Amino acid sequence: MGWIGETIDSIKSIQIRQLLTQAISLGMIVTSALIIWKALMCVTGSESPVVVVLSGSMEPGFKRGDILFLHMSKDPIRAGEIVVFNVDGRDIPIVHRVIKVHERENTGDVDVLTKGDNNYGDDRLLYAEGQQWLHRHHIMGRAVGFLPYVGWVTIIMTEKPIIKYILIGALGLLVITSKD
Repeated sequence: MGWIGETIDSIKSIQIRQLLTQAISLGMIVTSALIIWKALMCVTGSESPVVVVLSGSMEPGFKRGDILFLHMSKDPIRAGEIVVFNVDGRDIPIVHRVIKVHERENTGDVDVLTKGDNNYGDDRLLYAEGQQWLHRHHIMGRAVGFLPYVGWVTIIMTEKPIIKYILIGALGLLVITSKD
């Protein structure tokens, strides 16, 4: 009969109580993931404690597909640090190195200029129109660690959505047909 036939028979034999138990288990897994994410946000002080490098602009230090761990503290931002920042009008955060920092003496506010290690010029062309510097509210966090290549899963699922749907469908089928 094969695996497909067994799966269909398994789905047919599901009782309502078993289906509810599996739905609750799936809900608990999703809720646990969200709680862990929110806890990481609180611990790291960053709105996004983990990001994936999406381009080669930081090579050779970070390659496309590397996962970066972020932390945002009250410490002043210094030249040479790698930061992740959002630019007004762009949805995707950018990972680049700080090359210049200007601190205003009267207010203590900091203006930051960034550049990708693999880019020729600074990032002023990436900033919003008329913007010359980043301010503290643009910066999501400082890179404090990385995990090479693990982010490729995210990149592949974003670039090829059919793979994402197949994976979600397979996991859903696995949850529905599990006997536990």
